[in-house]
Amino acid sequence: MDGRPRIGLDSSGSDSPKTGWSARDVTTSTVDDLRSKIREIPDFPKPGILFYDITTLLKDADAFAEVIDRMANQVQDGKVDLVVGMESRGFIFSAPLAYKLDAGFVPVRKLGKLPAETIEVEYALEYGTATLEIHRDAIQAGQRVLIVDDLLATGGTVMGTIELVRRLGGEIAGLSFMVELTALHGRDKLGEFQINTLLTY
Repeated sequence: MDGRPRIGLDSSGSDSPKTGWSARDVTTSTVDDLRSKIREIPDFPKPGILFYDITTLLKDADAFAEVIDRMANQVQDGKVDLVVGMESRGFIFSAPLAYKLDAGFVPVRKLGKLPAETIEVEYALEYGTATLEIHRDAIQAGQRVLIVDDLLATGGTVMGTIELVRRLGGEIAGLSFMVELTALHGRDKLGEFQINTLLTY
């Protein structure tokens, strides 16, 4: 996703910026508890990088449920018809969010992975480009779509997904991420949209 080398959680316990939708407060103790579930792996995938591995959070039922509940609460006041998730870690959060919001789930996949007629978009990575696709009949004109991914980094993946949704006539209800890497300024490209992030790094 976005060609990033790592995932991280905020060590200072900061919450997401105030938004128009209601959100349950994330307390310092809660953030510290979630952070304690993250495994730090030095020098991965290359020397000098500290990798924050979220799989140790995901396997903890209580911690994973807390993340999903809080992400759902951030958007509970907005009407959502469909939740769109991007391959592959985006699926981890978008499918349970769709269930919590009583909405349908639509996958956006890498090129060649969907069986029926698709539309596609090429988007920029840190080095080179990649292609995403969505089924042509996945979204009906006027449906309100929440786009969900694990991480907001440079914003390339989500911008490509926004283009796909709009080409099918969907309305962007908002963008939701578990983690935002603020140093990469992905938010700067998404100023017109409602952005919800649970934890920042």
